[in-house]
Amino acid sequence: MTKYLIFFRHGKSDWDATFSRDHDRPVAERGVVAAKAMGKLLAAMDKVPDLAITSSAVRARTTLELAVKAGNWACPTTVTDDLYEVDVEQVVKFIHQQPDSCESLLLVGHEPTWSDTIAYLMGGGNVRVPTAAMACLEFEVETWPQVEYGRGTLLWLLPPKLFTQAKLV
Repeated sequence: MTKYLIFFRHGKSDWDATFSRDHDRPVAERGVVAAKAMGKLLAAMDKVPDLAITSSAVRARTTLELAVKAGNWACPTTVTDDLYEVDVEQVVKFIHQQPDSCESLLLVGHEPTWSDTIAYLMGGGNVRVPTAAMACLEFEVETWPQVEYGRGTLLWLLPPKLFTQAKLV
């Protein structure tokens, strides 16, 4: 059996906006455009996940909401504090808790955690996930608890700039 894990970094945030704490930082206009483009792209690729879970941070929640709406995704979505200000070990533990009936899982979160987690799951290397980019890892496993160090194969890493500048989505 195969499981697919898509990491989606939140869209570019608006550092000039008024916010009282990092958790409340909103998405900038550039991030809005990119999130919508990535939502459409995932739908066009027929890669909409079975389940999408986002960090509770405003910029991550907004990114997922925009992508879902733009791509007309039909998957359930959930918001969690478990993907905000976490490390690789915590992300892996969170992945292990997901329902095995889900074959494709999308997580919306933050840097440097996404790059570090992807590198860990691939067994090493350097990865850089730009804002609003998506990366998909494939795992030849039957259950989410089998997702561990070095078991993932990177299928794709798609930065939105490739698609927005070319006006492909």
